[in-house]
Amino acid sequence: MSISRKAQRTAWVLVAVTLLLAACTPATAVAPTAAATSAPAGTPAATAAPASATTGSAGTVTVRVAMLPILDALPMYVAIAQGYFAAQNINVQVVPAASAAERDQLIQAGQADAMINDLVSTLFYNKDKTTIVVVRFARTATSKYAQYFILAGKGSGITDVNGLKGVPIAISDGTVIAYITDRLLQAEGLAPADIKTVAIPKITDRLAALSGGTVKAATIPDPTAAAAIAAGATVITSDAAHPQYGNSLISFTADFVSKNPGTVRGFLAAWEKGVADVNADKTKWNDVLTKNNLLAPSLVGKYALPDWPTASVPTEAQFKDVNDWAKAKGLLTADVSYASSVNATFLP
Repeated sequence: MSISRKAQRTAWVLVAVTLLLAACTPATAVAPTAAATSAPAGTPAATAAPASATTGSAGTVTVRVAMLPILDALPMYVAIAQGYFAAQNINVQVVPAASAAERDQLIQAGQADAMINDLVSTLFYNKDKTTIVVVRFARTATSKYAQYFILAGKGSGITDVNGLKGVPIAISDGTVIAYITDRLLQAEGLAPADIKTVAIPKITDRLAALSGGTVKAATIPDPTAAAAIAAGATVITSDAAHPQYGNSLISFTADFVSKNPGTVRGFLAAWEKGVADVNADKTKWNDVLTKNNLLAPSLVGKYALPDWPTASVPTEAQFKDVNDWAKAKGLLTADVSYASSVNATFLP
């Protein structure tokens, strides 16, 4: 059945709004490029960050979190609103970043203590020495809720994985997007030689190329993918079919962990309460989503929030798989230590 012009206009409005949101959230990059920008409207105040964590007169420790406006962080904002961090004598200071590259620069410059990142970027941080420590999953793909989608553009004629053989897929090269693309397609039966990609680093440009027909396929993260699908893109595969590949992480700097182990433990205890609240009732958080720019306004109330994982960290097998992929791509020359990079002892 053909889509009415009114329906098409509605769908493209969704994409337009999502593009605006995505302009602040490019796909994960590795190398820092620019200084952090000012906070998005509604983001909890993040003043000029001190050089290191500070302790208040009542023993309250400030944790500076370099944060993109991404859905993965919802439990943190819920925990802030509910007072769970305050109960742990923790003051969470959100240090906004407009891109993953800016987030990485904040961490490397000592202007933030923690962040949400991924296993690919973890390898780059720790390839020479242990710079960051992964202490928890932030979000994981599940069989019901995908975190990354490989989409075919409307009018591309591609309806299944076999249709992607030899077709350039828009990705962000050398990042978790590239890793997910390779692993999902290989899991669906494509040989490495069948997988072709084209580097379009910015998610806004990648989505525009897909919707405009410049590329026939692209790998797009949730929830941005939801608007593309509403506008006519076809889901070829996602990590809902292979959830072991899709995840994001909570990481602290190794220096902060060594000096403030109790604070890390308290941070995760508060995060856990935020997760429990979100998973118990996903209809209560529209104001939090809107205030902190975690979801495009057009999707608030319409998009089905995913399930957030309970206390857990990546397995050694998951870490090794990403490590092996990075070495095969020539991004690493030696293995990165799982034992030094991932620490589950702070989990509640």
